[in-house]
Amino acid sequence: MSHPIEKIRNVAIVGHGGSGKTMLAEHLLYTAGAAEKLGAIQDGTTQSDSDPLEKQRGISLSASVMPLDWNGVRINLIDVPGYPDFIGDLAAVSRVVDAMIFVVEAKAELDVGFDLAWHYADREGLPRCIFINKLESEHADYPGLMEALDQRFGAKAITVQLPIGRGPEFSGVIDLAAMKAFMGRDRGRKIEEIPGEYTAEAAYRREKMMDAAAETSDELMARYLEGEELSEPEIEAGLQAGAREGKVIPILLGSASTGIGIAPLLDHIIGELPSPIYHPIHTSEGLMQETPDAPLLGFVFKTMVDPYLGQLSCIRLYRGRLKPGQRVLCPASGQEAAAHSLFTPHGAKMEPAEDAAAGGIIVVPKLEGIHTGDTLTSPGERTLLDPLELPQASCRIAFHPADKGDEDRLHTALAKLMEEDPSLRHTRDPRTHQDLLEGLGDVHIESAIQRLRQRFGVKIEAEEARVPYLETLTAPAKAQGRHKRQSGGKGQFGDCWIEVEPLPRGAGFEFCDRTVGGCIPKGFLPAIEKGVRDAMVSGSAAGFPVVDVKVTVVDGSHHDVDSNEAAFRAAGAAAFRAAAEQAHPQVLEPILEVKVDTPEASMGDVMGDLTGRRGQIASVEPHGNGVSRIIARVPMAEMRRYAQDLRALTHGRGQAVTEIAGYVEAPAAEAKRLAEQEAERRASLQ
Repeated sequence: MSHPIEKIRNVAIVGHGGSGKTMLAEHLLYTAGAAEKLGAIQDGTTQSDSDPLEKQRGISLSASVMPLDWNGVRINLIDVPGYPDFIGDLAAVSRVVDAMIFVVEAKAELDVGFDLAWHYADREGLPRCIFINKLESEHADYPGLMEALDQRFGAKAITVQLPIGRGPEFSGVIDLAAMKAFMGRDRGRKIEEIPGEYTAEAAYRREKMMDAAAETSDELMARYLEGEELSEPEIEAGLQAGAREGKVIPILLGSASTGIGIAPLLDHIIGELPSPIYHPIHTSEGLMQETPDAPLLGFVFKTMVDPYLGQLSCIRLYRGRLKPGQRVLCPASGQEAAAHSLFTPHGAKMEPAEDAAAGGIIVVPKLEGIHTGDTLTSPGERTLLDPLELPQASCRIAFHPADKGDEDRLHTALAKLMEEDPSLRHTRDPRTHQDLLEGLGDVHIESAIQRLRQRFGVKIEAEEARVPYLETLTAPAKAQGRHKRQSGGKGQFGDCWIEVEPLPRGAGFEFCDRTVGGCIPKGFLPAIEKGVRDAMVSGSAAGFPVVDVKVTVVDGSHHDVDSNEAAFRAAGAAAFRAAAEQAHPQVLEPILEVKVDTPEASMGDVMGDLTGRRGQIASVEPHGNGVSRIIARVPMAEMRRYAQDLRALTHGRGQAVTEIAGYVEAPAAEAKRLAEQEAERRASLQ
């Protein structure tokens, strides 16, 4: 049975890779009784990392939904990958949760994964709390981290727990709302009085916490100013209101390795993180509130492919109810499908469900034509949720199947892979005739290649993506093309004179006829144009397609018997090749507009690197939160592996998006090198 909406918490566990998110989820499940025993990453037995590749690499590669029940409340935990290459799932999950738990390691700095997740929490306006992990570590630096959090968030960061002991001596947490010490590991929840040496600090920190809670309510503030002590439920309600308004960030702590602090964390999820009723929905019809008493409205935030159940759509329901057999509609595409069965996800396992209601998360198999990012409604409804914005691909490779004859299997496998992970892209570059696989980084693409092999039995050969150079002509020229063949019987004859001249950049191709006196019958002019286009594809200077040129047919001759379309097509190609050689052909290289968001501390290094790539800096602007945006124009040939190099320059915090801004003449040395390569290639074919 579905839970009442006020008894649901949809919470993402986010943070940097290696901060302990997966083991925190394991301990939460175990402590709540949703798992009989603790899984271990090294054994590949965790609920969230069930994919063979996740077990092999020891990191989370995709988001995993794991529900648990605690004190009558359903908590839908979503463990989100922390590695930057897999932030596509972070972008999708941030759309459908009502709060985020940021897991940070007890050290004196905040990692890039924290910053990435914080960006998405800001974008969606999500309440959040911070869980300080690995306090049992010998090198734990709790004071250093608290200083870093204070510098970053100031008075918003509210301490609601204190650690008992440091490093290997860490043995429990003091909960400032209950003013009790919670000791013990695993499922243990031994409640004791606060040790004497901690009472003064606990009293001081509790006052600060009550200040923050009271400020969210005039009634609470009035009572608090009169000296009245706030109750534990009142503190929780005040902190939750502050978290919803973005004024409070509760800081909790514990150990995902030993289980210390896990039970109190569950209490705080219920008490200080909001239910879906407080999460406004942005739709095409304006803001809506979540309610089960309305027409169906849901959002597909993840798609999985199960070997037995087929395609599985993971859906967050915002309004209405869903039952087996019910029909649903995707208003954007008009696609309608039947939800024949419903499942509750438990990591990779699926448990049949009787129904689902607003606020819940449900999995529906075999919704034909429904994809990640789709809005689902009842048939006849037309409400749309905001579209899903995924990060832009920053890394690409060219590839081909390792085994001939695997093309169809490869394209089928890629389609399934991209259905599961829409931040992957497969394109065919018409200029270089290469298949391209684009992703968010090296590890993202490597994982996709491994999945193709392990899950679908398809091997691919990767190669460097070629730069789509072009050529153009820089001077006018005139040349003849003549094709004559006689081999007994009817022969072939075509003869034409053409003039070529350059056009402005981006003008394309223009074909004109200026013949007189019927020297070439009008019916053969299209064949000459086809021949010219044929020759333009293979270029002149370096074998790249020719663009921005005007070709005019000015003269020629024909034979009443032997002339035909094939002959004039060959003559047109020969005429263009001859004219191009005289017209000073020039190689054009593609220029990218690059927008780089970088911490200000790394700005000098990033700008120096861009200029070292023959880039021209167009502008530098502050972008908020200590980040600057650099806009530059850089040759595409100089941007190979830029995403990886940018991460190294900015310690993982820089991000870049690129798009082709146009073409310019390549430097003479580069044009000469490319021409020599083409000459060697043509010689090898002879």
